[in-house]
Amino acid sequence: MNTKALITLEYDKIIKKLETFASSTMGKKLCKDLLPSSDYEEILSAQTETKDALTRLYKTGYLSFQGLSDIRPHLRLLEIDSTLNQKELLEIARLLSITAQAVEYGDTEDEVLAYDSLNSYFGELDPLEFLYQRITQCILSEDEISDDASSALKDIRREIKQTNISIHNKLTSVINSQNNKTMLQDALITVRNGRYCVPVKTEYRNAFPGMIHDQSSSGSTLFIEPMAVVQLNNHLKELDIKEKMEIEKILQSLSAQAASCSRELEENQKILTKLDFIFAKAKYAKEYQGTEPIFNTDGIVDIKQGRHPLLDPKKVVPIHIYIGEDFNMLLLTGPNTGGKTVSLKTVGLFQLMGQAGLHIPAFQGSRLAVFSDIFADIGDEQSIEMNLSTFSSHMTNLVHILNEADPNSLVLLDELCGGTDPTEGAALAIAILDDLHTGKIRTVATTHYAELKMYAMDTEGVENACCEFNLETLSPTYRLLIGIPGKSNAFSISERLGLPDYIIEQARSQIDATAIDFENMLSELEKNKAEIEKEQSELYKTKQEIENLKNSLKEKQDDIKEKRDKMLRDAREEARNILEEAKEVADESIRKYHAWGQHPKQNNLKKMEAQRSDLRGRMSKLDKKLAYKAKKSSTISDPSDFKVGDSVFVTTLSLNGTVKEAANKDGDLIIQMGFLSSVVNYKNLELLAPEKAPKPQHQPKDRYSINKAATINPEINLLGNTVDEAIARLEKYLDDAMIAGLTSVRVVHGKGTGALRKGIHEYLRKLKFVKSYKLAEFGEGDAGVTIVTFK
Repeated sequence: MNTKALITLEYDKIIKKLETFASSTMGKKLCKDLLPSSDYEEILSAQTETKDALTRLYKTGYLSFQGLSDIRPHLRLLEIDSTLNQKELLEIARLLSITAQAVEYGDTEDEVLAYDSLNSYFGELDPLEFLYQRITQCILSEDEISDDASSALKDIRREIKQTNISIHNKLTSVINSQNNKTMLQDALITVRNGRYCVPVKTEYRNAFPGMIHDQSSSGSTLFIEPMAVVQLNNHLKELDIKEKMEIEKILQSLSAQAASCSRELEENQKILTKLDFIFAKAKYAKEYQGTEPIFNTDGIVDIKQGRHPLLDPKKVVPIHIYIGEDFNMLLLTGPNTGGKTVSLKTVGLFQLMGQAGLHIPAFQGSRLAVFSDIFADIGDEQSIEMNLSTFSSHMTNLVHILNEADPNSLVLLDELCGGTDPTEGAALAIAILDDLHTGKIRTVATTHYAELKMYAMDTEGVENACCEFNLETLSPTYRLLIGIPGKSNAFSISERLGLPDYIIEQARSQIDATAIDFENMLSELEKNKAEIEKEQSELYKTKQEIENLKNSLKEKQDDIKEKRDKMLRDAREEARNILEEAKEVADESIRKYHAWGQHPKQNNLKKMEAQRSDLRGRMSKLDKKLAYKAKKSSTISDPSDFKVGDSVFVTTLSLNGTVKEAANKDGDLIIQMGFLSSVVNYKNLELLAPEKAPKPQHQPKDRYSINKAATINPEINLLGNTVDEAIARLEKYLDDAMIAGLTSVRVVHGKGTGALRKGIHEYLRKLKFVKSYKLAEFGEGDAGVTIVTFK
């Protein structure tokens, strides 16, 4: 890739920005040295790494490489058996710390991340925990070695501490002595040349025994080491030497351990530097919302909603530009400052970024080609040093491009053949473009020449494009329109700025009629295009409204369905509660009737009548509760249709019955359902056909008993039934036994595993009319039979 295109298309600015996202000096250098590749597989690999790093940033967060330094010089020293100092060993420890963090970051249960292109990098890292632990245990900082680095060092430092205490004790007794107070300048202990001393007045130098180490600047004070501590100071000096020697041994040991792992350390640094570089690309892509382009080797470029990364993202207008399928050459025309050059640079810069493994700030699915080289001639390149005019400079570049470009190249030309006579410039531009077109070289060029617009319209494989201009505001919209040649709009702009009409008309008269027709045709095209876009916008809005209405209707339908289901559930639950209440009322009435029937007295008759009246009132209330769920009769619409003795079906209770009393003025009838009577409205009744009429109910023998005793068996056999089957049979049997007036019954369930007996006992425990239940006595069925006694 030629260097000139990199600078012209401002690729170097992209790289400088990329460097800021790398943490280490080595990572920054990789960013700085990044160049576009023309190897298809290499490009795909680089793009995949950037994409996978970006995915990890969004899913897992950032991986820090802060503090990663270049340890290669340290490793070179280790190769010649040199000893590293504390700072150098700590840098190795820091490298291992970052390595451990990276290994933890790469260890994920996410199936997508576990098999991405970065997983192999994380898998090859070796944290060397033993070496990291050893270094950090021994070295606390660049200036401090831990006491626990070795037992010898710990002993030496303990002895140093004890010696210091002894020296201070002796010096304290010296400065506190009454004999010495007059000779001392101050009662303090100081250090000179690494020896503990006391300040003595100069006139007492011969009277104070000791060694002189220093003198004050005024000469009035001598710093003398008392003879009493000379020996201790000498010993302290020896201990200092021993400490340094021991520290040197420790550093040698650590260096030897690091040397044995030099290959792993160098590999760790290489991988971490690479990861720092890859994640820098991902961080940069995240900042400008970049996406992975789709690469091809067919020379197809299709940039969707591309935004130049060096422009303000809040102001830049996205463009859709494409070339390489239906046409290989694109000519951009239109007024100055309309965005032609920016569009040109966007294509070239996106190609350079993509081929360098960087994502591009464009819509997902944008396509880029793999070009062997990109040539660009953009901007004013006048050279004073080489005595070249603007035209001459551009022509020099064009000569180079025409000599070097091939079908695998992309050529970008700004203001082709400008800066010279328009007629000659246009003719020369057409010839150059025709040569590039014949050579099948992908080319994007900008121009003001009307002749080039005609060339694009007449030549197959060449397409016009323009940058839209708003005449109302006299400003460009920066929208790129492919398929429509641009207008210069010079007359329109001049007219709106106030140039007199007669001057504009005179100018128009100087233009060839064909050119005027062409400009009028362009105006008509732009007008038609604006109308079509307006209609498309309205259609899109209408479509959106229809879609919103569909979604709203679906939401309402779902809401209605949900409410309906809830109402049904609530209704079923309420019905179940009402039926349970009705059953309890019936059970209670049966028990009372049975009890009163055993002792037939006049007051019991009154009680029974009162109970019957109360029962009727309760049933009436239950009827009203269930009325809204009742099924309307499809055949009966008048209460007079129901006659006494007719068989009917009570829809609210799902029971058969007989009309006992005809309807009153409100349409309420008294219906006999077995031993119960209830007030039911005619709307909740259905006549039963004669063949469907229920069998005649057993009528009571007398006022106190029911003729069930004649057929009821005092024992029920449930052997061989499941628990559910047994409970269903037992429930009906117990009701019949109560109606029959039995005081107790036998339930045969067998011994077996005991599951049936347990289920029956749990059911009996819940029945309010059961007084007690127990297993039968020995010889009467014992554990295989349960005796049930009613209240």
